[in-house]
Amino acid sequence: MKNSSLLFGPLLGAALLFVGCGDNNNRPASRGGATFGAPVEAVVIRPQLLENRIYSTGTVLANEEVQLRSEISGRVTGVFFAEGSRVKKGTLLLKINDQELQAQLKRKQLEQALASDEERRQRALLDISGISRETYDKSLNSLNMVKAEEELIRSQLAKTEILAPFDGVIGLRYVSEGGYVTPSVLISSMQDTDPMKVEFSVPEKNARKLKNGTEILVRIGDSPEARKGYVYAVESMIDPGTRTIKARATIPNPDGALIPGSFAKVEVTLDVVRDAIMIPSGALIPRISDEIVYICQNGKARSLSIISGIRTDSGTQVVEGLAPGDTLIVSGLLQLTDGKDIKITALRGN
Repeated sequence: MKNSSLLFGPLLGAALLFVGCGDNNNRPASRGGATFGAPVEAVVIRPQLLENRIYSTGTVLANEEVQLRSEISGRVTGVFFAEGSRVKKGTLLLKINDQELQAQLKRKQLEQALASDEERRQRALLDISGISRETYDKSLNSLNMVKAEEELIRSQLAKTEILAPFDGVIGLRYVSEGGYVTPSVLISSMQDTDPMKVEFSVPEKNARKLKNGTEILVRIGDSPEARKGYVYAVESMIDPGTRTIKARATIPNPDGALIPGSFAKVEVTLDVVRDAIMIPSGALIPRISDEIVYICQNGKARSLSIISGIRTDSGTQVVEGLAPGDTLIVSGLLQLTDGKDIKITALRGN
């Protein structure tokens, strides 16, 4: 059993070398079973999924947000909402004293009735040529003016009621019944919190890759839970002060756990390549005009000029120069030259 183990090691090493470099009829002569050549480690290139991600920070925003203020001044006669409650669009939130306007409306309604009767009488006389057309037009204009004045009063009456502009959660109340409000007085605030928005920025170099529909993952504070969202708008210009571009994305918030104004950690997926060729960044050798890598061919090192693409923490994408199945040398690079004999000491898939 011990002799079998001793024989298995050399056989496995020979098999790895055969797989990594192919058949080699011109290998240097051996002494005592050892092959002369620079010892290196290598990987077999295989296509893999590449997700180009960057990280940023942002702020959680409400989907819709408004500060509730009155358009007119007056005394508050009723407050009809509870602080922190959810309300439906169109719900009456606050009422301002409208007694004077109601009185003005009744007066205009009476004036409209009189003007309408006068217009009917004048029209009947016009039909039998009892009056001139000019006289009838004056009565008609008087009726239309009263109607317009009534519409103006009704529009003023509408301003005495503060209605919920959308479905959402109302915040703290800053007025009380009996108090006097003006357009400058804050009544409360209101937010629509499902879905939520996240505002964040990315560096200028990534601006062209950030577009509507780009997927993001959002983590709030120290929570490990990530919520998926999608970019729906990107700013039209780059901020010259920070050299970043701003974007907004929407994320679901059905449980109401997200709070507007929260700090957010944002992970942005800029590219997804299904069959990318990725290599360890340490296998890349930069030169003045290009970048090269070494591959193993028939027991010798061969240099290849490559074009690199996306760089991640785990490696570098090769856009041009390598193909699936190539055996890439990843160690001992400083001792290599084109055509030098090598000996693979470890071979693995990437």
